[in-house]
Amino acid sequence: MFCSLGPGALDDFEAIGAHSTLPRGAKLFQENAPSQGVFVICSGQVKLSCTSREGRTLILKIAMPGDVLGLGAVISGSKYEVTAETVQPSEIKSIRRDEFLNFLKKHGQASLHAAKALSEEYKAAFFDARRLALSGSTAGRLAGVLLDWARAESCGKPELRLTMALTHEELANLVGCSRETMTRMLGRFKREKLIKMHGVSIHILSPEKLERISA
Repeated sequence: MFCSLGPGALDDFEAIGAHSTLPRGAKLFQENAPSQGVFVICSGQVKLSCTSREGRTLILKIAMPGDVLGLGAVISGSKYEVTAETVQPSEIKSIRRDEFLNFLKKHGQASLHAAKALSEEYKAAFFDARRLALSGSTAGRLAGVLLDWARAESCGKPELRLTMALTHEELANLVGCSRETMTRMLGRFKREKLIKMHGVSIHILSPEKLERISA
């Protein structure tokens, strides 16, 4: 989000906040808690989830390195909309709300970057909602999630790989199916040579076919 800032703004950004290395399962912030700051993922992965009144948890997204979490809540002064929890050891830069807002006030270019990031968040939420609502099959939803995840993690490289930091139950929650169905779908994708799994690593062997399944 801030990599392309000018030298002065970039120096000021580096001077604020604090870096920490967190284990799997560490919570950055809790749903409905007052916004205290933003969190930049330097390495690792963070799951974003929300909980219904009945206690049912829905995983909304897996955030990747470069993502800035809590941005909307901090800028609006509202509560966090989701819970953010690491799914693998992660390096996080946390920036207090007052520090971050002062930084945006000082640097107009950074404010434009923040506005663009909020726009991207809105578009991503729209596409995720559309995939869950309009995809006619569990296979289609799973194919879309794997492709999106692999493309984000591969950073433009032609070979698509991803680290599956979620359990089958958590992945099923993200896709909107049961754990048993998720296990069957992954098995089907392996048999059809669409993916190759080795431990927590998934190699996308046929992105074109997965794209057709997700359409």
